[in-house]
Amino acid sequence: MDEKNRYVNNYIGETKIDKGKFFNFFFKNIFAPPKTKDFQVSEINKIIYKKEKHVLTWSGHSTFLYQNTNLNILIDPHLTSRASPFSYLGPKRFVPSLLNENNLPNVDVVAVSHNHYDHLDIKSLKLIYKKFPNALFLVPLGDKKLLKKNGIDNVKEFDWWESIIISETKFVFTPVQHWSKRTLFDKNKSLWGGWWIEHIEKKFLHLGDTGYTKDFVDIKNHLGSPDIVAIPIGAYKPRYIMKNSHLNPEEAVKTFIDLDAKFAVAMHWGTFILSFEPVDEPPRKLEESLLKYKVDINRFKVLKHGESVILN
Repeated sequence: MDEKNRYVNNYIGETKIDKGKFFNFFFKNIFAPPKTKDFQVSEINKIIYKKEKHVLTWSGHSTFLYQNTNLNILIDPHLTSRASPFSYLGPKRFVPSLLNENNLPNVDVVAVSHNHYDHLDIKSLKLIYKKFPNALFLVPLGDKKLLKKNGIDNVKEFDWWESIIISETKFVFTPVQHWSKRTLFDKNKSLWGGWWIEHIEKKFLHLGDTGYTKDFVDIKNHLGSPDIVAIPIGAYKPRYIMKNSHLNPEEAVKTFIDLDAKFAVAMHWGTFILSFEPVDEPPRKLEESLLKYKVDINRFKVLKHGESVILN
């Protein structure tokens, strides 16, 4: 932490943004209609519930249901219509949530990467807790009080590299490069990170939100190379706003290489309109970058909303 008791990144310290440029970007983004006319939404698939296998299902943005043979795990669950503290203002879903209160399987663990509204949706967390009161919620340092304030009692919070074992599954909170904020007065008062989830030699890494950083090499050195990693590929323009905190598709490929991962899935695109690139651009730029770095395009998959992959 710094002298103001705020959390900082490992390699760039605090992520600083020119406030004038930020508010100019924010108000243009919030009132301008999203450029979505050329984006075709895929049909949502049925969720696979097979406890005898390791199954990963993308519900849009950064929300995943990860099922191993022991647990149903939700990462960054966002089930509502806006990524905002307001019901009438703020980024609205372009694609509806696959998961909802009627089709959720029994949830054992919820893991949250950081407190931004597109990742920590308190309405979704309260819904999950009400339906599954035995679920354990894993959050970064500083966020436990937010959940407790909203009636969610079964919460543990984590510093970077802290871990817990639940039903033979190991959870490790890893460093990434980002920031936190939910109000005008709480910037970087809580931590941010990724989640390493390991069970019977299956290693899954969810990177939350992140800029390009040496933290990925540190993760590989500390924990090994993941079998599958969820890497953000969207919300990267304009670069003067997004560079330190959001990967672009080329950086996503470099992240995949740094981690020496076997397989990757894309996230953080095509669900909320948070930036200025066309909504269908990230997958196209990703494919160009995979070719540029000579990575087999079959090793970095862009899932349809609701699509599942089985980890053999």
